[in-house]
Amino acid sequence: MEKKKQSDYDSGWKEAIENYFEEFLNYYFPAVYNDIDFTRSIEFLDKEFNRIVKESEEKKRYTDKLVKVCLKTGEEKWLLIHIEVQGAYEKGFERRLYVYNYRIYDRYGKEVITLVILTDEDEGYRPEVYEVKRWGFELRFGFPVIKLTDYMGKIELESAKNPFEIITYAHLKTLEVKKDAHERLFWKITLVKALYGKGLEKRDILNLYRFIDWIMGLPEDLSIQFHEEIIKYEEERKMSFITTAERIGMEKGMEKGMEKGMEEGAYKTRKEDIVKLYKKANMQPENIAEILEVETDFVRQVLMEDGIYNHSAG
Repeated sequence: MEKKKQSDYDSGWKEAIENYFEEFLNYYFPAVYNDIDFTRSIEFLDKEFNRIVKESEEKKRYTDKLVKVCLKTGEEKWLLIHIEVQGAYEKGFERRLYVYNYRIYDRYGKEVITLVILTDEDEGYRPEVYEVKRWGFELRFGFPVIKLTDYMGKIELESAKNPFEIITYAHLKTLEVKKDAHERLFWKITLVKALYGKGLEKRDILNLYRFIDWIMGLPEDLSIQFHEEIIKYEEERKMSFITTAERIGMEKGMEKGMEKGMEEGAYKTRKEDIVKLYKKANMQPENIAEILEVETDFVRQVLMEDGIYNHSAG
């Protein structure tokens, strides 16, 4: 399997939780979901949480979110939900969560609920409590845990409706085919095509597409094959947002260029995107310019330099 940075998984999960927080709780933690008043504002406190972690001696390694919510009690009472997504065994994990929990409480003086999602494959790894007992003193810090592998074989892709049901299915399928890149390509294409058959809104297709693209990494040659297959699929069905795959691919290309810190690389990527949109998606220069947010004349110039566009004919 193509090696993925931990930050790639972090970004995928963080974005999914923020986009579908209500659905996240409804699917994994229904008891929590039932008590929250979603008619009132929900606030993500990422900057504040990062500051708390930085001040702590604990080393932050995996995805986490800190969210302020209100209960259905009608009182002016709110609590903080600390969500941890853990992708591998970590020694002292329970203690670290306890430290985060009390530091959040110390900062806000509000009730803090810690929820955990385990995305690893180790069936024996199920941390649930941090305890200290000595000389009559007792401290017990327990937290609810969802192990994604427990959902194996329990989700039907065709009937899946909750975004996190689809996300869980994609994650489990990734684990199942992680050693076979061609099988991963098959399932990545299958999952993305399934999104279109569910009658989802454009926004939801893009969000879930992005998560699947994050988690199901492919070698460069198969990644190109994947994007071409999805573009073809979209074109055949005359989708109103025909370049979904291209937009995701372009964003990744631009991010890669930025990581290298090379303006020349970013410029080259932009030119390649222009040519690809013209050749593969059969888009006209003015449409390409609108999508890439560049001047139409620049698009025409790139295409003419590539020898595939005649300005007088266009």
